[in-house]
Amino acid sequence: MGKLIVTDGSGQKQEFALVKERVSIGRHPDNDIALNDKAVSGRHAIIITILKDSFLEDLDSTNGTQVNGRTISKHPLTHGDEITIGRNVLRYEAEAGADDDFEKTMILKPGQFGAAFESQVQAATASAPVAPPAKPLLGKLRVVSGPNAGKELELSKALTTIGKPGVQVAAITRRADGYYIVHVGSDTGTKRALVNGAEINAQARRLSPGDVIELLGTQMNFVTG
Repeated sequence: MGKLIVTDGSGQKQEFALVKERVSIGRHPDNDIALNDKAVSGRHAIIITILKDSFLEDLDSTNGTQVNGRTISKHPLTHGDEITIGRNVLRYEAEAGADDDFEKTMILKPGQFGAAFESQVQAATASAPVAPPAKPLLGKLRVVSGPNAGKELELSKALTTIGKPGVQVAAITRRADGYYIVHVGSDTGTKRALVNGAEINAQARRLSPGDVIELLGTQMNFVTG
């Protein structure tokens, strides 16, 4: 089972195992997780756990619920997510072995590989064309090979960087007219990801549904919907 490590405004910590299917969070003392904070609504949020997956839902609270600094209404929780409710921070820790191995090994988080590398990612993706504002269909990477076959990664962020620094890295940027993929790394000594069997480069390449991306020996289909 997953758990929440709650740190209140004074720095005191408590740990709550998500043993129930429905865990309530709020200021009223009869909540499963009661937060003594005037900025917290009486019935602020709930966490629904189905098997090993947990989902957070804000209950139209007065001051809202944030996950990793972003206000949410509903949110599927992943290991390490930090939920902010009033002056309280609730860190979600997934059950050992329950977090997504695909994301853990493939997805590079901002700040993970240094300022110089971050700058290169931004410079490379800046070449993607900008179209008039529109709302593109949500893109996903669906793993089709290896032990993580069947897993999916939603490309909901403006920029998703995947791979392993120094070995093989690609960045996928979400623009108004679709998704673009570029190679990130030095021109020599760094392997390039493949799209439909062809190497990508630092010139942004637009992805189409059904494209096959191969990175670090893993094949993924780009899909939208």
